[in-house]
Amino acid sequence: MSDDTIRLVTVGRMIRRRRRLLTLLAVLGALTGYGTSLLVPPRYTTSASVLLPGAWEERELLTQAQVATSSVVLDRVAAALGRSGPDAGGLRERVRAEAADGNIIKVSGTAGTPEGAQRLSDLVAQEFVAFATKIVGDDADPEAAARLQALRQTVAQTGRRITQLAEAAGPGKSVESVQTRTELAKLHTSLQEAMDKLEQAAPAAGKANMVVMGAAARPRGEAPPTRPQLVAAGALLFFLCAVVGHLAAARMGRRLRTEPEIAAALGATPLGTVDVPGGPSWPRHEDRGPRAGIRRLLGLDVRWDVEVPYASGDETGRLVRYRRVWARLQNLLPGPGRLLVVVADGDAVARRAAGQLAAEAARVSPGSRHSPEAPDAPDSPDSRVSPAGGETVLRVVEVSVDRPMVPDRADESGALVVLSAGSWTAGELSAIAEACADAGHEVVGVVLAGLVRTRPARSGGRTRKSAAPARPAPDGATDGAPEVAR
Repeated sequence: MSDDTIRLVTVGRMIRRRRRLLTLLAVLGALTGYGTSLLVPPRYTTSASVLLPGAWEERELLTQAQVATSSVVLDRVAAALGRSGPDAGGLRERVRAEAADGNIIKVSGTAGTPEGAQRLSDLVAQEFVAFATKIVGDDADPEAAARLQALRQTVAQTGRRITQLAEAAGPGKSVESVQTRTELAKLHTSLQEAMDKLEQAAPAAGKANMVVMGAAARPRGEAPPTRPQLVAAGALLFFLCAVVGHLAAARMGRRLRTEPEIAAALGATPLGTVDVPGGPSWPRHEDRGPRAGIRRLLGLDVRWDVEVPYASGDETGRLVRYRRVWARLQNLLPGPGRLLVVVADGDAVARRAAGQLAAEAARVSPGSRHSPEAPDAPDSPDSRVSPAGGETVLRVVEVSVDRPMVPDRADESGALVVLSAGSWTAGELSAIAEACADAGHEVVGVVLAGLVRTRPARSGGRTRKSAAPARPAPDGATDGAPEVAR
């Protein structure tokens, strides 16, 4: 498992290199959301408001909201809708009531049509008001109401009498008159407070007149989730799952991606990184068949978790990198002779880089004679490069990663491993190093090859041409690279 921190640049590189796959998955997610919308019928929601006059506490409003969705009210609504309407159990899932600001109860109804939602909300509001009014009417006692009204009249008469007595006590020039007026004022205040408490203790008469504030508005659109929302949610869900899956796979992957890790697995010295030019049509893998075609179409043949090497610019800069790697390699060798270049089977980028490196070695060694490799006879006279004038020549071979088999040492002075980053695990590279050691070759260095995308130069009205003229191929080689022995 990799301990590297996942950065935004990593996510951006993954989205850029896997954009075809991510686009396909997003389209599949959108189609899934669309199919889900076909299975879920459309739903429309509207609400009606009921005003509760008087002074109400918050807990009392919550109680009235629960009464609006009680089974008694819903049973009455189901009876009003008739047999074709949903029963009380189905209404409980379609009706919602909540307390709003200003002593208002909002009753919401959901149905499959705008007309059905409007009718359901109006019926629930009307039945709620009728049921609440009936409860208040049943609880009210006519005799108690009459006694309360008589008490109000008595208190009013007593207040007027107290006022008259206060005026008859005089203007308050003596101590006795002042005390009398003060006691009468206290008595009037006590009677008024007692009457207010009595009014608060019996609030039913003031809270009985609930009012439906108009008919519910007909909904103009579907209630969420709508079809566009389901389509967008499906596309986003599939996209995010693909991104998280890629990041999790990269974090748990065991393939080596950095030069120090690869060099440590092989036990060799890193000599540098070279880039291999490639375009959209350049085959990066040797796979054939429909599965390989699908991988190339979706861009799965290129690893996204490996950083793209900095392009050297043009052909001249690219060759400079090969020459520098060749110079470092010569400094590690004890003397001129033959050198075995090991390439993993199936690594087309590394094979092309090894061929370019061998071609560059042949170019800087004008006295050497180059011959093509023979796949079935590696030790035949035609399969070797004969040094002339004390120069070092290269011999490129491909080995299988599953069962690596390296030709036995003849007169080679070591082995050079060329491979691309992010393609092989530490165990596979260790197997290649052990195969080299079993054959008597010492791994003197490792070269990493990276694929860079190049754009052919254009000129007005002319066909595409390469940025640099093709280099003449050595004898027995094609495209400037020697034949590869397998």
